[in-house]
Amino acid sequence: MIAVRRPDEHSPIGVFDSGVGGLTVLRALRAVLPERRFIYLGDTARLPYGTKSAESVARYSVQCAEALVARGIGCLVVACNTASASALEALRARYAHIPVIGVIEPGAAAAVAASRSGHVAVIGTEGTIGGGAYQAALRRLSPDVRVAAQACSLFVAMAEEGWVDGPIAESVARRYLEPMFSAVATPYGVPYRVPYGVPDTLVLGCTHFPVLVPAIRAVLPVGVTIVDSAASVAAVVAREAALSSEPSGKLKTADGGVQWLATDGAQRFARVSSVFLGHALRADEIEIIDL
Repeated sequence: MIAVRRPDEHSPIGVFDSGVGGLTVLRALRAVLPERRFIYLGDTARLPYGTKSAESVARYSVQCAEALVARGIGCLVVACNTASASALEALRARYAHIPVIGVIEPGAAAAVAASRSGHVAVIGTEGTIGGGAYQAALRRLSPDVRVAAQACSLFVAMAEEGWVDGPIAESVARRYLEPMFSAVATPYGVPYRVPYGVPDTLVLGCTHFPVLVPAIRAVLPVGVTIVDSAASVAAVVAREAALSSEPSGKLKTADGGVQWLATDGAQRFARVSSVFLGHALRADEIEIIDL
């Protein structure tokens, strides 16, 4: 049995996703751990994971993790909801010597804490919603929670195109979300008032979705809390890896930096990154690797 070790301050933190959506998690991590070094891997040759089988996602995830572990990481962040749903336990068993942290558990915990009514909505990719990972995680934390779930597959492409607000984005968001957040249902054309009301909390169960918050917020009822798991994941990483942005008791401003890896399309990765990071990368910063 290999003992789990706390990574020292010199170990980079590995983060992987099927593509660029995990950059929202990386951005949150860098905000709370600015001095840490990170290695980010986007498996762009095989995206999206959300439409793949659980078996394929688990296999791809192990290959991504293997590439990062080989580069000396001291902590692994699975910045993909689909991979967290399909591969997290296998990764934790395989790499028991380092912390392995997914995005579903922190997001579910934040939703349970935020909900006043115990009625939570979750949106994500087809794989995440169909697999029921968020539903199960929420019910483990709060057995009486009511969960409404909806796959929002078009949101991924919209996010990568930068269509994050405006009439088109709001129209698609309304089409997906209105049925979950309507107090009046119309099965068989007969309207009736939903007895338990609408959810008061919405979990963004895909790392692409935070950039669509302007469009999502525009169509939600007033008072609905939006839970983005990226901030929750960053807090867990800081705690589990025994890290701090102020290890010596005084604020340090040095940037530990990021090593960028992808499995295909450096030019597109660099272009799309601006939507998620707030600034564009250069293609020559991104190393293409073969898994």
